[in-house]
Amino acid sequence: MAEDITFVGLDAHKNSIAVAMLLPGEKRPIEWEISNTPSEVKKLSRKIKRRAPGEIRSCYEAGPTGYGLQRALEAEQIICEVIAPSLIPVKPGERIKTDRRDAKKLAELLRADLLTEVHAPTPEEESIRDLCRCREDAKEDQTRARHRLVKFLLRRNMIYSAGKAWTTIHRRWLAMLKFELEGDQTIFGDYMHAIELVDERLRALEAKLEEISRRDPYAAPVGWLRCYYGIDTISGMTIVAELYDVRRFESARALMAYLGLVPSEHSSGDSKNRGSITKTGNGHVRRILIEAAHHYRHRPRIGPKLQKRRADQPMEAITIADRAHARLHRRYWRLLGKGKPTNKAKTAVARELAGFIWSSLLACARAGEKSSKLGANTARRSAMKRCA
Repeated sequence: MAEDITFVGLDAHKNSIAVAMLLPGEKRPIEWEISNTPSEVKKLSRKIKRRAPGEIRSCYEAGPTGYGLQRALEAEQIICEVIAPSLIPVKPGERIKTDRRDAKKLAELLRADLLTEVHAPTPEEESIRDLCRCREDAKEDQTRARHRLVKFLLRRNMIYSAGKAWTTIHRRWLAMLKFELEGDQTIFGDYMHAIELVDERLRALEAKLEEISRRDPYAAPVGWLRCYYGIDTISGMTIVAELYDVRRFESARALMAYLGLVPSEHSSGDSKNRGSITKTGNGHVRRILIEAAHHYRHRPRIGPKLQKRRADQPMEAITIADRAHARLHRRYWRLLGKGKPTNKAKTAVARELAGFIWSSLLACARAGEKSSKLGANTARRSAMKRCA
């Protein structure tokens, strides 16, 4: 019961942690502040245990400090929840914000059960997730480096018009460029060197992700996702790494809401107003799904690349992906036929694609559970035969 539980609110920052502890039956919390170091966190856990008579529950907001504080407290047998900051209730009339008040507010809301917990990844899951995000950062750096070079050439009236940029032919054209002024040649060489460096970073990161995608526990779900049109290894790895275990979503609609792909709404009485998508939750997966949705403008067709990706994959995975392609292609062109803008049509397709992906990952997880049970039963029967 809540009457026997001590609630602790933590306002964690880089160098300090404000603590507010609500003992059972008390209305005013005990407050103090500590340094954010491993030794001080250990002292904090001992101090809380000495003062708390029974169960202890603590929480802090998700932020740049990550999940280290949660893991440190749980190692000391203290329950710690990481809270979604955007879903913390806010009083419109509050105009004073301090660390002490934030810690007190977290403790009170935790006791009132008004906070939404973030799913905390394991250190291994967090490492792979950050590797995927590192690759995204390198891709952004590549785009910036290319833009700098192209804009510099535009200022010098050197415009490539023989086809698409950054193809093999375009790179040959760049390699042949010469400048009369020494400063311009130096600038061009520096920009080209920056592009080569970031290209090498990208190749190394993508090779590592390709290697990891062939290992457990990523091989099966990534293989299922690669059966979809518009999803390959890197995008499949990002989806799996960002979502962790899809079974934590009760339904496909819950996943759509988590990805911020559902329409915002402001309704009151007879007035119902829906706006653009909420764009809350995980933006990394949302971006990938909207990019993949653009492919569904094409008719359902199994090309050589997709056929190669589907080799050795279960028939169930291929069936779900084919059903998705047929439905989403019709959906895309039906929306365009009604006069909807292309971006709205892509967003609607991405929302439905999220539902199909939820179905695929859930089926993959269940198939993995069945195979592990069959393997355990087979091992048990062989052991019994050996004993006999």
